[in-house]
Amino acid sequence: MFRSSTEEVGDTSECGQTWGVSPTDRSRLNETTSYDPRSASSGSSHQSLDEGSTSSSHGPSLPRAASGQLHQSFLLGRINSSLLTSTSDSSSLRSRGGIPKLRRTPGFAGATLTHPARTPLTDHTATSSSSATTISGASVIVAVVEGRGLARGEIGMASLNLKCPELILSQFADTGTYAKVITKIHILVPLEILMPDTASEKGKGTKLFNLITENFPGVAFTAIQRKYFNERKGLEYIQQLCAPEFGTVLMEVQAKYYCLAAAAALLKYLEFIQNSVYAGKSLKVSFKGSEQTAMIDSTSAANLELVVNNRDHRSEHTLLGVLNHTKTSGGARRLRSNILEPLVDVDTINIRLDTIQELLRDEELFFGLKNAIAHFLDIDQLLSVLVQIPKQETVQVAEAKITHVIQLKHTLDLVPRLRMGLKNCNTALLKAYSTALEDNRFDMILEQIKTVINEDTTYLKGSLNMRTQKCYAVRPNINEFLDIARRAYTEIVDDIAGLVNQMGEKYGLPMRTSYSTARGFFIQMKLEGVVLPEGKLPSEFIKVTKHNNNYGFTIADLMKMNDRCDEALREIFHMSYVVICQLLSTIHQHIHCLYKLSDAVSMLDMLLSLANACTISDYVRPEFTDTLAIKQGRHPILERIVGQQPVSNNSYISEGSNFVVITGPNMSGKSTYLKQVALCQIMAQIGSFVPAEYASFRVADQIFTRIGVDDDFETNSSTFMLEMKEISYIIHNVSDRSLIIIDELGRGTSAEEGIGICHSVCEFLLSLKAFTLFATHFLELCQLESLYPNAENQHMEVQHTRSGDTGAESVVYTYLLNRGCSEERHYGLRAAEMTALPSNIIQEAKMIASKVSQQLLAKHHSDPGTQRQRAVYKLATRLLQTARNSRLDRDSLRMYLKGLKKQYEAELLAAGQPASIDAEEE
Repeated sequence: MFRSSTEEVGDTSECGQTWGVSPTDRSRLNETTSYDPRSASSGSSHQSLDEGSTSSSHGPSLPRAASGQLHQSFLLGRINSSLLTSTSDSSSLRSRGGIPKLRRTPGFAGATLTHPARTPLTDHTATSSSSATTISGASVIVAVVEGRGLARGEIGMASLNLKCPELILSQFADTGTYAKVITKIHILVPLEILMPDTASEKGKGTKLFNLITENFPGVAFTAIQRKYFNERKGLEYIQQLCAPEFGTVLMEVQAKYYCLAAAAALLKYLEFIQNSVYAGKSLKVSFKGSEQTAMIDSTSAANLELVVNNRDHRSEHTLLGVLNHTKTSGGARRLRSNILEPLVDVDTINIRLDTIQELLRDEELFFGLKNAIAHFLDIDQLLSVLVQIPKQETVQVAEAKITHVIQLKHTLDLVPRLRMGLKNCNTALLKAYSTALEDNRFDMILEQIKTVINEDTTYLKGSLNMRTQKCYAVRPNINEFLDIARRAYTEIVDDIAGLVNQMGEKYGLPMRTSYSTARGFFIQMKLEGVVLPEGKLPSEFIKVTKHNNNYGFTIADLMKMNDRCDEALREIFHMSYVVICQLLSTIHQHIHCLYKLSDAVSMLDMLLSLANACTISDYVRPEFTDTLAIKQGRHPILERIVGQQPVSNNSYISEGSNFVVITGPNMSGKSTYLKQVALCQIMAQIGSFVPAEYASFRVADQIFTRIGVDDDFETNSSTFMLEMKEISYIIHNVSDRSLIIIDELGRGTSAEEGIGICHSVCEFLLSLKAFTLFATHFLELCQLESLYPNAENQHMEVQHTRSGDTGAESVVYTYLLNRGCSEERHYGLRAAEMTALPSNIIQEAKMIASKVSQQLLAKHHSDPGTQRQRAVYKLATRLLQTARNSRLDRDSLRMYLKGLKKQYEAELLAAGQPASIDAEEE
């Protein structure tokens, strides 16, 4: 029989066993053990971590709390980063093997509880400093290790989502700023971060350790003894746990020593914090290098409002909110992940675009797949619990397993419908998923389930409905004692219904039987036009609750019947569990086909969501060239907010003019335009259509933004220091294929210093091939166009109107982008005039500003030689661009080249130079 879930095991002192066990046992920790799921049966709750032992291979078997969460002893063993970095406690860490103690008593000096205990069977909650908040609660544990000595900067990472049985490995070389590590952790939104204890040696901490603890103050941090970061053990784990379908990953990672070491520590740690172990050959293992996706740092993700709205974190006015029409949690997770890490492989992007195009053209395919996908549950979470072997058998474990088998049957019942939806598809991606779903293991598992589970058993919403489904899930005549227990349960439920009817007749009140998980069966009554005798409920009605005119209550006899009902259910669940365990053992070797199903459902859901977004707004399919060219582009989030098409603008950036300086008054739309370009770039790289009439993009490997002028009190940074930190980060990490968005720079200091810093930063960026949009109020920067041929000036146009009655002048914002430098002067003073500032102060300010302008803004005309060089440079880059990307026919190409010739000659004449192109007319 099951041990009661509320039973206390041992006394307080005994449960205070540690990961780093007593010195006599410590020598045995280094011994190698094979991963044998069969030995993961329930054992003593007082075991130490003993790899050499054969009686228990996977550490202490922690009792479940009554809520179904892990025991308090695990929870109180958590330590936060502030504890680890303290000098006194770090020495005690080393003395006990560098591993935090698992205590039940709260007497752990300096310990702070940073998050609740958890299991994969429950929802997880955690606070996170990440700008990329998860759709559901955080449930990812990450292990990070850095090479030492000459290998410093080589990073190994391993992460596993407790709700999804996928082990993700990464290894890459990072810079001194550790930008890639921090960005990857931000995207994962971890529940807990594991690092070697040597990273926080003597409270000093390595640079990586300090950066992680600074950037993620709300995430639990645990130091693991360095010897557990063992690449040999990591490879053994992966060989033993990796499902056969993903066996090729072994070829990728066998020489990636640091990610293997991180995997070893992570998997060993997970054996202790969970009340179960993963079965052999059950995990999906994948390797993801940093070069496979574009990098968007957490600051840029926040600035662009990719997944979180800066004003209201609950608002859906984000890029994720605009594109998210998914029907499953797996699809939503995949979309969020893609937005934060867009693709860089053009072929993969075009395959997705082909699929979306087919979905938009074939209405039957679109709605058929959408309806089929909508009924799927979270397959990842279902897989996660199916591939785990519980260490203890409790009523909660039994009930959960029955639920999971019902969910599995419900999921497999939906596969034929999904196959039918994909039957007449044409694109490569849909055909690949259609082929994957033809796997006969889906039908094989379903047939085996139906030999044990009733055909009409299905997943239903509502606690009583689901309780009934679980109770009668197993077919009759399989277990005689189960049939007897079910008859007893049925009789008790009938007796409860009879008792409630009897009470209704006795008092002449409209009573009915209700059920809730917390109360069990109780009596509910709605009083409409019914008067209570003596104006109150009879005294035998107890535990009364009232909401408006609805009463809920019970009686002593009903409570006794509930107890009998629960006892009968425990018997039913116990005997059903025995049958279901036998079923799971027979289908376990085929269960890995669900990974294919999970991948297909989440990807189809995401692509349907992107196609759905196209039907709401007028989007166009993007192309990929070496030029960023957008015709009549719109801001996708703003379009959703206003409910109509906002003012659209053209964008053009190429290798020949890769640095655009944008000027214009306050509130003229510069910031909105900059974000619009970056958001369209991200949409294109995830495989989405974009809000424009035409769009061409160069694939960006990194997207940087420098937006906003707020002080940061947490890091004691002034506006200017924050600007300098952000621009320094960009300069140290930029590449030739980056997209850089800078909205104001140098505003936090004096005008002279600000202009100087802006000018020097611009000159550095002008020397690169990165695409840069630079919005500024410093009109002096417009002179860059005359100095550098790849710089170009653009401005936000405004119009001035004068009232016929009062003669007062007002400014009309057109939000249109035009070539050239802004002609507006002193627009800050115009904005000041709109406030309540006294007129004499405004007039004085205008007079002083005019005098200063005359001194500072001397006219700078470029010499004819510079203008000629600029014309030649522009012609050369246009010809090169035409040779690479032109799809024009012969006659159209001839006309285009003639136009380039005329434009070049006009620019030479403007510079006072004779035209010097000799071309033969064909």
